[in-house]
Amino acid sequence: MISSPDSAVRDIDAVVVTYRSASTIEACLDALLAADGVASVTVVDNASDDGTRARVEAVQARDARLRLIANGGNPGFGTACNQGAARGGAAWVALVNPDCVVAPDTLSRLRAHAGADPDIGLLGADLVDAAGVRDGAARRREPTLAAMLGGGAALALPVDAGATLQRVDACSGALMLIPRALYAQLGGFDEGYRLHAEDLDLCRRVREAGRVVAVANDVRVVHLRGVSSRSRPVFVEWHKHRGLWRYFARFEGRSAGPAKRLFARAAIWGHFALILPRLLWRQLRARNGA
Repeated sequence: MISSPDSAVRDIDAVVVTYRSASTIEACLDALLAADGVASVTVVDNASDDGTRARVEAVQARDARLRLIANGGNPGFGTACNQGAARGGAAWVALVNPDCVVAPDTLSRLRAHAGADPDIGLLGADLVDAAGVRDGAARRREPTLAAMLGGGAALALPVDAGATLQRVDACSGALMLIPRALYAQLGGFDEGYRLHAEDLDLCRRVREAGRVVAVANDVRVVHLRGVSSRSRPVFVEWHKHRGLWRYFARFEGRSAGPAKRLFARAAIWGHFALILPRLLWRQLRARNGA
């Protein structure tokens, strides 16, 4: 049993990275600023051109705890998360996607869970879409090359209904709570990733540091996946495959011989070439408003 979360203690800095997030950002920020335990919210905007910054500034006018870092370009998700985390000083860092909407007690309950078990280094939540369908990326197994090429379904772990805190190899970067001291010890996200797989990398390094990655099955959060990336599927998938190659090279590839590394590179980029026509069609339809 954990003690009841103390809503009066504000020791969580929330970081939200935005890119073309105008449709969801106000709801996300209003929820975070109303959440128990939140000391500050830092939005790092990666050069949005859809009015995202104006919406952030409108919320900022209502609550001085909201800070905005306006990047002149798009340095990537991990880099922006590190920028935002560096602005705070609270004991906990919550990384929250702009298409997530937390409940008032979401972050304080996660904090209470993590604080009750010193082995936990990183904690995620039970992510669902607007219809209540669970996100398979919330609980993931070790992303071997075979699993990565199999897509999200191959990585997804089933929910352990008997566990309040379910230990996993990786959870989703859409919502993560991590002690600031550990985040600093690990150097935050690896900025060599641009988009995708940086959350897998961070979870791997948390585990290699001797800490546990877990998902709080009793803390549910609505996550509207991919809102900011639907207009650029080719760009997103290219960086996803690039991230998968970087992850393989950093971890599984450390003990792989030249033949396996060559096969891995060919398999990852061959898979991208295979899906490219479908991505181009989706991108064309998105630009034409279909």
